[in-house]
Amino acid sequence: MGKIVTLQQSIMAEDEKFASSIRKANQKRGLLMVNIIGSPGCGKTTLLEQTAKSSGLSFGVIEGDLATNRDAERLHALGVPTVQVNTHGGCHLQAHVIEKALESLPLDGLDVLFIENVGNLVCPAEFDLGEDFKAAVLSTPEGADKPLKYPYLFRSSEVILLTKTDLLPHLPFDMKMFEEDVRSLNQTAPVLRIDGIGGQGMSEWTDFLKGRIAEKRRG
Repeated sequence: MGKIVTLQQSIMAEDEKFASSIRKANQKRGLLMVNIIGSPGCGKTTLLEQTAKSSGLSFGVIEGDLATNRDAERLHALGVPTVQVNTHGGCHLQAHVIEKALESLPLDGLDVLFIENVGNLVCPAEFDLGEDFKAAVLSTPEGADKPLKYPYLFRSSEVILLTKTDLLPHLPFDMKMFEEDVRSLNQTAPVLRIDGIGGQGMSEWTDFLKGRIAEKRRG
């Protein structure tokens, strides 16, 4: 049993070296990197599609999925440089995989690099990929009770996006409970309400990104 624990720690420690290397390289480039984490179907890819259409930002995407390249194809269709990473059962991406994927992207011409992590509220939140910050995505159909059920993600994210807000009139979503639970975990992260189809809330998301890009470039 002791050997198993030691091996696990060694693997994570080794991957943290890749995360540190990525962070240093992106600091030199002035490139913002954002790790987007949410459940399957919460609207992560739709968020990126709307960002491509409305933000005016130049960005690339590392697209994480268990299988298929369908999300990558959606972004390619909009002219977004995208690298598909299939984990074949793995529940999250790892930094050494991200470092390899970076080789296929035109990093010097980008404002921001998004990692769309594998759909999961648990494992992806626990691994450092060298990102500047995590963005938690929760859709209204998933329910207002999720922040306290998955506290680490909401506590460690620097922005929280509530998606599919166009469905709120049709759902028993307790907004007051959601906002109070989020604030009990994270007092500083802005909570942005996003309608990925209609586009409401996208200007706030874009402004948030532009502010963080400017901060990154100032060093």
